[in-house]
Amino acid sequence: MYQIEKMGSRQLGSRLEDGLMEYILGTPVEIGQKIPNEFELAQQFGVGRSTVREAVKALVTRGILEVRRGSGTFVISHRSLEDDPLGLNRLEDKYKLALELFELRLMIEPEIASLAAQKVKEEEKQRLQELCRQVEELYSSEQDHLQKDVEFHTHIARCSQNRVVELLIPLIDSAVITFGSLTHRKLKQETLETHRAIADAICQGDSVGARCAMIMHLTYNRQMLMKLMEESGR
Repeated sequence: MYQIEKMGSRQLGSRLEDGLMEYILGTPVEIGQKIPNEFELAQQFGVGRSTVREAVKALVTRGILEVRRGSGTFVISHRSLEDDPLGLNRLEDKYKLALELFELRLMIEPEIASLAAQKVKEEEKQRLQELCRQVEELYSSEQDHLQKDVEFHTHIARCSQNRVVELLIPLIDSAVITFGSLTHRKLKQETLETHRAIADAICQGDSVGARCAMIMHLTYNRQMLMKLMEESGR
């Protein structure tokens, strides 16, 4: 059982915020999974329910948690503010954020994939295919695949051998996580097919094929996002 030392109410809420983050990372509570309810957390940490609400609200603001009415509170990211230098997690409208991130991804990721096909090293090809396979296995067995999906796109960026592209990795990761937290495995077949096409093209040195496969991947994702926004009346 976790215990939070009692101080002033504001300090207590801040300490519980840190403690709850440690619990999420240490358990771990995977992205997409639900955390215990308010009553259970209050008992677990030895604090009042108002303090739990304060800590949860803070982690929602940071983009770590998402409260879904009638379902509970879910983990949508494991990243701290240090990993989010642009402060994207603080933007409340996640659908609008996801759409804007797609606009940016369509500008840069097809070209990153194309460059990766030209610059990829032999030892990186095996890792890329392995990450592709791991995403397929997790997705097909209905397990949380989001972290491996992030690693897949991160590795493609690193395969480009471009140091500036590597600086954009946190932005790409934010985009993948934001989209994944909204769609909850609604694009299984499209994701598996386009991931495989991207990985194969890069490993074959097919820069045009890698660019086209990435465009197709992002297009499927954007179409799903537009559908979800329409269904939610946005």
